[in-house]
Amino acid sequence: QALVRHGMVVVGLARRQEKIQELAQKLSEAKEPGKLHAVKCDLMKEEDIFAAFQWTDKELGGADVLINNAGMVVLGHLQDGKTEDWSKMLNLNILSLCISTREYLESMARRENQHGHIININSVAGHITFSSRDGVYAGTKHAVKAITQCLRRELIDKNSKIKVTSISPGLTRTEMTEPHMGVLEGNGFLDPCVLAKAVVDALGTSEETQVCEMIINAMPTKFAIY
Repeated sequence: QALVRHGMVVVGLARRQEKIQELAQKLSEAKEPGKLHAVKCDLMKEEDIFAAFQWTDKELGGADVLINNAGMVVLGHLQDGKTEDWSKMLNLNILSLCISTREYLESMARRENQHGHIININSVAGHITFSSRDGVYAGTKHAVKAITQCLRRELIDKNSKIKVTSISPGLTRTEMTEPHMGVLEGNGFLDPCVLAKAVVDALGTSEETQVCEMIINAMPTKFAIY
C-alpha cells in the first residue's frame, strides 16, 4: 500500500489472491499514483514462484525490487517439536526466500539491469533468542541474517549495484503474532505501517548509499539487543 502511494508498480504474491485484489481495488478507486497487481502464489511451491516471476517478466518487463516478507512462526520446545512444523518454517522462512532471490537475480541478469534492491524482512529473532520455546524459529531467522550478509558480499564481488537490506522488526501486530498475544503480554507491538515506512526509507537512499540493517522495536520491549 505504501509503495503504491509512492508511485510504484507492485506485484503482491499470496495464496489468498482475493485479499490483494480487494486492496488493489481500493487503491485504484483512491487514484493512488502507483498500481498493485495481485498474483496467486504459494511460496511453499517452487513452481508457483517460477510462474510468478514469469508473469512479472512477461507482463511488466521484470521486477527491479524484491521484498521477501513471507514468514511463519511455531513456538515450542525442541523435545516436543513436530517435524511437520519445522519443515514448514524452513521452507517458508528460508527456502522460499532463497528461491525468490535466485529467480529475481536471474531476471535482472537477463535484462542486464544492475540497479535493483533486495529487502529481506527478518526479525529481532534473527539476532537474539527470546526463550527456550523459539529455538527453531529463531534458527530460521538467524539463517536469513547469514544469507543476507553473504548475498551482499556476493553482489559486491560481482561489482553489482544491486542493494541488499535486512529489516528486523520486533513484535508486530500481524496475523502471525495474533495467536501468541497472551504469551507476549507486556510488550509493545509495532504497527505494520512502521515497517512499510522503513521499506520506503531504504528504497529512497541515494545510488551511492545502501542501508544494510535496520532493527526496529516498539516501546516498551523485553527483547532489546545489547
